[in-house]
Amino acid sequence: MIQPPVAPHPTLDARLCSRANRWGTRRAIGRFFAVVSRLGDGMFWYASMAALAIFGGARGLQASVHMAATGLSALLLYRALKGWTKRPRPFRACPGVIAHVPPLDEFSFPSGHTLQAVAFTLVALAYFPVLAAVLMPFTVLVALSRVVLGLHYPSDVLAACVIGGALGSLSLYAVQGVSFWL
Repeated sequence: MIQPPVAPHPTLDARLCSRANRWGTRRAIGRFFAVVSRLGDGMFWYASMAALAIFGGARGLQASVHMAATGLSALLLYRALKGWTKRPRPFRACPGVIAHVPPLDEFSFPSGHTLQAVAFTLVALAYFPVLAAVLMPFTVLVALSRVVLGLHYPSDVLAACVIGGALGSLSLYAVQGVSFWL
């Protein structure tokens, strides 16, 4: 007797992604996370770097340059990883998951938004710890937005947190006179 093909059981990653993605179908939540994600595209970070350079004196200018250099390294790293892993985005691979906003590129792993947010936050906080009350919640919201909007799996975001944390920490280690406050 020939058995009909059995659909593979979704992984925990896919199930969590699907559950989070359903939140985005609520109009207010979907719009909120779309705005957070759009700000995380770079607008928020570029404005932060400009504000630090303008209002932060020499230390602010140093922080801005450091953030820009770390951001460029993060961009090159996550693009290389995406090209190497070629993991399809959840809205393409998981039944029921929809993209609430258009993706910026084709692949899912790792989350570039999250990687950049974590790296930028670590660098900025090394110079100006008082910014933690704004930067840490924003970084968490950026990470959540990527899953809620159907663009990334939770594992994409978690890996990006680790990679962004390592990259930000390494950049701080490489610059003399800057010590990480944690």
